[in-house]
Amino acid sequence: MPIRTLRTRIAAGLVAAACTAGLTTAVTAAPAQAQNFTTGVYSAAMKRTIPVKILRAANGSNNAPTLYLLDGLRAPNDNSGWLINTDVVSFFANKNVNVVLPFGGAGTFYTDWQRPDPKLGWPKWESFLTRELPAVMKAKYGSDGVRNAIAGLSMSGTSALNLATRHPNLYRGVASFSGYPLTSQPGFAQGIGVAVSQIGGDVNNMWGVWPGGSWLANDPGLNAARLRGKRVYISSGSGGSNIDPTKEPTKFAQLVPLEVAASIASQQYVGVLRINGINPVVHITAKGVHFWVDWQNRLHEAWFSTLGPSIGA
Repeated sequence: MPIRTLRTRIAAGLVAAACTAGLTTAVTAAPAQAQNFTTGVYSAAMKRTIPVKILRAANGSNNAPTLYLLDGLRAPNDNSGWLINTDVVSFFANKNVNVVLPFGGAGTFYTDWQRPDPKLGWPKWESFLTRELPAVMKAKYGSDGVRNAIAGLSMSGTSALNLATRHPNLYRGVASFSGYPLTSQPGFAQGIGVAVSQIGGDVNNMWGVWPGGSWLANDPGLNAARLRGKRVYISSGSGGSNIDPTKEPTKFAQLVPLEVAASIASQQYVGVLRINGINPVVHITAKGVHFWVDWQNRLHEAWFSTLGPSIGA
């Protein structure tokens, strides 16, 4: 087998596995606070109501900045992995920022699909996240409509970078935790297709038939120059861990190879950003696996180094 073909297949397999991000180990949630609530936001683009968790700014401001926090590949329709598995509620409880966590979006890459899908319907998440939801946040929930940032993990780390790249006038800061921002590259593109199929969708309905359709237009790496002047945070581990594959083979197979692919993609993307005059905050380490405890820690770091400063919070 040619080396190039072998590398492509390896990359595809790793990305498909890594995008799952459905590894949920519940932790004890912080007590709900009065200013935190779940509401329904109607999407005209998708012709349905999307549940959204909103953590209001601690100072009760009606002119606050807003952070949009996206979920992973297996995002449930009635909750968010961030709420299930991290301290996001308590962490932001004393911070003057609205944090918005939309529910659902499993397997959609939070993008506008070209065609309806027999399993996933007709996802129009880009329209919802960049037009409909921000308008509601400004009209009803105290967003100033100007100071916005976005972040995500695994599948949605890719999505956050893509949305920030495609809508640079909307977001001032963006963070990707274990994302895959080289979406149209051989291997990574095929991995995305396999990941979507794990949720039952057909990736050809998303961006068309690779490498045509809108694959190139939705590749953060190819369009990195649009992030000039923005604050960017990129993180991943490299799969190093204390997990013994002989004693915990399933856990090892789920958590370690996943982060290897994220590391490869993230390191290449950082290089592309720097070539384009963008100096991101980078946390790529030899250790670290595809798991919520790492993403929680990186969210904390990204907030203080990048996301918070980008929106003045």
